[in-house]
Amino acid sequence: MVGLSSGEKHFLQGGIAQDLRSDGRKRLTYRPISVETGVIPQANGSARVRIGATDVIASVKAELGKPNPLQPSKGKVSIYVDCSPTAAPIFQGRGGEELSAELSVALQRSLLGGKSGAGAGIDLSALIVVEGKICWDLYIDGLVLSSDGNLLDVLGAAIKAALSNTGIPKVNVNAATSPEDSAEVDISDEEFLKFDTSGVPVIVTLTKIGRHYIADATSEEESQMSSAISCSINKHGHICGLTKRGSAGLDPSVILDMISVSKHVSEQLMIELDSKISAAEACEDES
Repeated sequence: MVGLSSGEKHFLQGGIAQDLRSDGRKRLTYRPISVETGVIPQANGSARVRIGATDVIASVKAELGKPNPLQPSKGKVSIYVDCSPTAAPIFQGRGGEELSAELSVALQRSLLGGKSGAGAGIDLSALIVVEGKICWDLYIDGLVLSSDGNLLDVLGAAIKAALSNTGIPKVNVNAATSPEDSAEVDISDEEFLKFDTSGVPVIVTLTKIGRHYIADATSEEESQMSSAISCSINKHGHICGLTKRGSAGLDPSVILDMISVSKHVSEQLMIELDSKISAAEACEDES
């Protein structure tokens, strides 16, 4: 938790009310974004994303597994977040464990939809090799290196970039001679299929401070929030997930307005992030 004096609080809140934040941004403007891809060679895909002073790494590992019997035509995705104790004092001890669990659950809701898979931003059907028998299991790990607010949005951006960087080995399947036999698979070491990220959403968190809400809040700004709404929104403007933080309640009309504003903000964020990911992958190909 960031401790601010009464004068600092008044200055921060007054600036937000005037649409001029302490770092010079308007209420709905993000800090500069930087993206690197392929930062972990051992992973199937990885990326490092910085937004302001918040710095995270996401990696994707693909392993062959068996589909859930209740969803035989879908693969599986697991998301885990680790908050480095050196990233912020609050991450030391149980504080870091609790936040890691909270962020992991929020990312699952934002990117994977409900338990049925409805609304999922990641196409789980694309991970099937043999329906009901073989699928790809994706293990997505996020590591927070440095935190200055807006962790969920930055982690979501890093996961999108890491999935864009992910190559899944091509699998040749030799059909089983009988239904009881297991199919034989041959995993290629040379041919890889790019993971389709066209439907993967971005996460936009609006933080309510006083009567106004802001995008990409810093740690200082988050210390003054009453509540926050995080929307994961795909390129079609469809909402894939919604989470709320903060103890203060929100009127339904305020929530609807925040969702509408999030959709508007997501359009520019999606364009900028896709551009940064493309540029990072071009640099990786050249090196």
